[in-house]
Amino acid sequence: MSTDLFVTGTDTGVGKTLVSAMLCAALEGIYWKPIQTGASEDSDRRTVMELALLPPERALRERYVFDPPVSPHLAAERAGATIDLASIRRPDGKLPGPLIAEGAGGVMVPLNQSEFMLDLMRRLDLPVVVVARSALGTINHTVLTLRAIQGAGLTVKGVVAVGPPNADNERAIERYGGAPIIGRVPLLEVINRDILLEVFNREFDKGKFD
Repeated sequence: MSTDLFVTGTDTGVGKTLVSAMLCAALEGIYWKPIQTGASEDSDRRTVMELALLPPERALRERYVFDPPVSPHLAAERAGATIDLASIRRPDGKLPGPLIAEGAGGVMVPLNQSEFMLDLMRRLDLPVVVVARSALGTINHTVLTLRAIQGAGLTVKGVVAVGPPNADNERAIERYGGAPIIGRVPLLEVINRDILLEVFNREFDKGKFD
């Protein structure tokens, strides 16, 4: 069975939820987003359930949910709350599939006055999949993200490049970031479970997920 994974990205809106849905469909995973902001506009849990056709029991409830589409620390502040990492734990017991946990924003997004998404990742201690854009600018963003994760002592499974193919950027990320490109997601006009599975089977190194 595939191992649990934490899906993070180089930025917000980079494609973390799409890749999380793909991994849930392909690996028969259990989706979990511990911290959700922007709930007034959308819910990533609902999106993943729709895209991957997950039943409710395979999409775990969030620990924190905030309406404003802003950084978690600010969303919590506006709600008069504080995100307490000690209250976020991997669900107890054996799950009927690998846990696919999705972060909010990038690794240095603040969660409270002193802790970042990277601290939550360190607490959960899951192998990390980094979702990055394929376009210009991705080398800097991706290498910075990889070095932060590696510096925290976490295992990086690899990078998923989203967008038009760019072999030069991929080679640079592998060379300077010290992590392999394990998948590619092209621009998709239609997104559903069948398409997600087709892209995974064609564009991903399935051996990395054993």
